[in-house]
Amino acid sequence: MTVALSVLDLSPISSGAAARQALHNTLDLARAVDEMGYTRYWMSEHHNSIGLASAAPEILIGHVAAVTTRIRVGSGGIMLPNHTALKVVETFRLLAALHPDRIDLGIGRAPGTDQLTAFALRRSKEALMADDFPEQLAELLAFSTGHFPDGHPFQAITAIPAEIDLPPIWLLGSSDYSAQVAAALGLGFAFAHHINPRAATTVMRYYHDHFVPSAQLQQPHAILTVSAVCADTEAQAETLASSLDLMFLQLQTGRLGALPSPAEAAAYPYTPAERAQVRANQSRRLVGDPASVQAQLNTLATQTQADEIMITTMVHDHAARVHSYELLADVFELQGNSQQQTAVPVAMGV
Repeated sequence: MTVALSVLDLSPISSGAAARQALHNTLDLARAVDEMGYTRYWMSEHHNSIGLASAAPEILIGHVAAVTTRIRVGSGGIMLPNHTALKVVETFRLLAALHPDRIDLGIGRAPGTDQLTAFALRRSKEALMADDFPEQLAELLAFSTGHFPDGHPFQAITAIPAEIDLPPIWLLGSSDYSAQVAAALGLGFAFAHHINPRAATTVMRYYHDHFVPSAQLQQPHAILTVSAVCADTEAQAETLASSLDLMFLQLQTGRLGALPSPAEAAAYPYTPAERAQVRANQSRRLVGDPASVQAQLNTLATQTQADEIMITTMVHDHAARVHSYELLADVFELQGNSQQQTAVPVAMGV
């Protein structure tokens, strides 16, 4: 089957390396996959995660767009509860003005961090406890169109630059909530298989079945985000993925740190309970040689009705990470620097 491939980059900080190197690796990977023919390059928002350098995707988006030529660049995502709607609209209008027709606005409703850090970001207990994502999203859409309800206190505010359309909006999720909202509003949807693989098929199919066309998007467009590690051989891929296995375990046990090397993973003294947890976590990633990973991705795309697969690859060695994407680009026969004809939503007008 034919499925577009994209990239989700968390800017992992490898053990023994600095955050600055992780950010330079992001720019290098973006240049490489731009040449390979990937469709999008999205960056995540994580806070107080010392193994991840991407705390401000809105800044990285501008840098990545500046060093690439054709790939769409966006957020995977902006965690809306951590921001004001007006600031998000103005930031992404500015990015769209600088990089026309190449910016995506992916929005999530999770904090992207722990509760204490979320409190620091939102500045009040009331904001931390509020479950007002629907109101925030409605406000963002109103700022993007300029159409607030009569009497709304923000009706007199114009998001700047006023003449620039907001980039296409995508709702991100690992449950059915965002799928329901995206389908009802006619927005693009991205599901995090790497967080909740069991729910992927049900949620993705719900989005397709209940999609309502909108001014932004006439047909549903669902992205499945998958953790994958590809190498020349199955054995090499499993060795590379051992870093991710240990990182997942450390995250679940509150031991945040840099992405370990395969040597560190091999030397780690796993308890029987930890080995069982690692085996359970392995359902969250695909690992193998090119033919194997291609087959697994195609199966997932068919099961979930994914229009696009977004791959996140977390390995310790940067060259091995680039090579993983290169192998998948080859086996999926991506078209390099030629302009791909993919389903891109129409930006929302002012």
